[in-house]
Amino acid sequence: MVFAKGYGRFAAAVNSLLVTILLSLSGLSGLLSLSAWSGAHAQSAPAPVDAIKLAILGDSLTAGYGVKPDQAIPARLQAALRAQGRNVTVINHGVSGDTTAGGLERLDWMLGDKPDIVLVELGANDALRATDPATTERNLDTILTRLKAAGVRVWLAGMLAPRNYGPEYARQFDGLYKKLADKHGVPLYPFFLEGVAQDPALNQADGIHPNPKGVDVIVEHLLPFVTSNLDKNAASVRSPARP
Repeated sequence: MVFAKGYGRFAAAVNSLLVTILLSLSGLSGLLSLSAWSGAHAQSAPAPVDAIKLAILGDSLTAGYGVKPDQAIPARLQAALRAQGRNVTVINHGVSGDTTAGGLERLDWMLGDKPDIVLVELGANDALRATDPATTERNLDTILTRLKAAGVRVWLAGMLAPRNYGPEYARQFDGLYKKLADKHGVPLYPFFLEGVAQDPALNQADGIHPNPKGVDVIVEHLLPFVTSNLDKNAASVRSPARP
């Protein structure tokens, strides 16, 4: 009788242990299933999209002569694009005083940043120095050719010559940008200083470089050109980065 009672207590203890083990195994199985489910869904989650890199190869207008770094055209353009929800990084490759020849010399250095798109903004200093338009055209032609050969999407910003050099110089210089855009099949923004040139309220004391208000006007005019071409070429500019 005592033995039977002892055996009953022993059996109850064993049963209780078995139940505990089964519950533990059941919980472990659930955790393993949850872990596997989480892992599978983590693997299927879309990878973050890298920002499109837009470099501006330019002179003092791009560099931001006379304004703070965050007031330069590349910085303000990037802010405007980000405000629209566009994941675009605008890289400032402007050098004050640079000519088309100078831009050509530092082309490889700029390409080291592996931009997806390059907006070429050069030629103003050529015109101020009365450089032969044929020389400016030749330098820009080489820049566009090399950029396209590197697999970069290219946009071109035009410039106008000072009118005191005479109508023939102005005709040759002003016309070279459209000629090159047509030759290379690249989008052309006709005049980089649109809405700002010769307006004292929008320029610094030298009458050439935009002040912060002028920068904002340039960006306001430039923005539709940039967004339109981003949308047209969305597939190509989001292609995998070149090695």
